[in-house]
Amino acid sequence: MNNNKKILTGVLVSLFILCGGSALGSSSISITDTFRIMLNMTGGLDPRDVAIVRQLRLPRALLAFMAGGALAMSGAVFQSVLKNQLASPYIIGVSSGASLGAALVIIGGISLPFIGGFTLPLAGFVFSLLTVFFVIAFSAQLDRTMSNNTVILFGMVVSLFVNALLTTLIALFREELKTLILWQMGSFSLKGWPYVTLMLPFLLIGSLGIARYTREMDILTFGEDEAQSAGVEIHGIRKKLFFFAALLTGGAVALSGAIGFVDLIAPHAARKIVGSNHRYVIPMSFIIGGSLMVVTDLIARTIISPSELPVGAITAIIGAPFFAWVYFKKG
Repeated sequence: MNNNKKILTGVLVSLFILCGGSALGSSSISITDTFRIMLNMTGGLDPRDVAIVRQLRLPRALLAFMAGGALAMSGAVFQSVLKNQLASPYIIGVSSGASLGAALVIIGGISLPFIGGFTLPLAGFVFSLLTVFFVIAFSAQLDRTMSNNTVILFGMVVSLFVNALLTTLIALFREELKTLILWQMGSFSLKGWPYVTLMLPFLLIGSLGIARYTREMDILTFGEDEAQSAGVEIHGIRKKLFFFAALLTGGAVALSGAIGFVDLIAPHAARKIVGSNHRYVIPMSFIIGGSLMVVTDLIARTIISPSELPVGAITAIIGAPFFAWVYFKKG
């Protein structure tokens, strides 16, 4: 089977998973009825089931799919540009920056005019981008060649520093401890169509931006010397890819919380299926990452129904052994 057929198969499987994520829950609805509701063919169906799917489950599943796909594409970019199989967007502090922005909004009770409830995700997104820009700018000052090791090491330093600030804030404002921890662990609960609409421009701009540089990403995986000899302007391309990856990650983290490991697992699985050509790796990463997030969200909200587990806890349970397997396999 060629890669185009594999991607088409992945799309069909992901549609089935979206239907399953919208159908299953505390009150199960058949896959057939859910598919009819998604196609707006609601004749003869229970109005209550239609309302549950349209207003609650479908937007939640779509947001989970979009967030997981965005994180997965970002992970593919960072692993390619930094030539590190264990790299992810969180390695340069995106998650820490977003969490700090959210903590400041929660502690300060800030609500900006006109956007109200979206103040929290907006703050997370802005702080995540600021963190990425700071890491890139300072790495360029320390090392004009912006070597991969410099970016990774300085990103880790910034991430540790920002996490220390966040821990200090939590210690000083204990009454907000539960809210902050739940946001950090990630959740798609009570996030309807407005969140899907808000995520869409981040996803479109970021994915289209990355798609423009799939050829350059293929060349970068062979090393900087080979890329320069092929005429690739390494520093400029790297900054652009970092920007688009940060846009995807910042949007996903700001709207769903700090959910890890999807950006590590999905690109590896995509490369196993379609090879190393980023023309196919990027869309397959999106499909696998989105599907994985929908499945983990479904587990999180049904395993101890009617209560919910944080999605980040489920992805960590799955992702930590995978991380160890990749590390020791390379070793």
